[in-house]
Amino acid sequence: MPTLRSQLDALASSFAVSVLDAIKGASLQDLLADSGGTPRRGPGRPPSRSTPKSARVRKPGRLPRRSPQDIAKALDQVVALVKSKKTGLRAEQIRAALKMQSKEMPRVLKEGLAMKKLKAKGQKRATTYTAV
Repeated sequence: MPTLRSQLDALASSFAVSVLDAIKGASLQDLLADSGGTPRRGPGRPPSRSTPKSARVRKPGRLPRRSPQDIAKALDQVVALVKSKKTGLRAEQIRAALKMQSKEMPRVLKEGLAMKKLKAKGQKRATTYTAV
């Protein structure tokens, strides 16, 4: 007496063979006509309300490569700004005042610290930078 599992396996096998035979016997036009002919997408994300390209403030992705002169120029601007404030400024305040992208700041600040033009006090976002 066959078990339930063996009966289910036999039915599944015969069904799969029947489906494959039907697909092999059909023409490509029949298959495309039944499927609608175009690939379908899943539900995915709803369409975004994108702003026009001219209204974007910053571009995604990497910054273009900057020369050492560009970095030095930015560092001079940062040092001049920080000198004007006795208590020093945080990186986000410097960025806002100079209208720089947040991606530009770490390299400039690191160079300033390495060249001992800037001095840092604090940790993480609370770090304040002062001119030496």
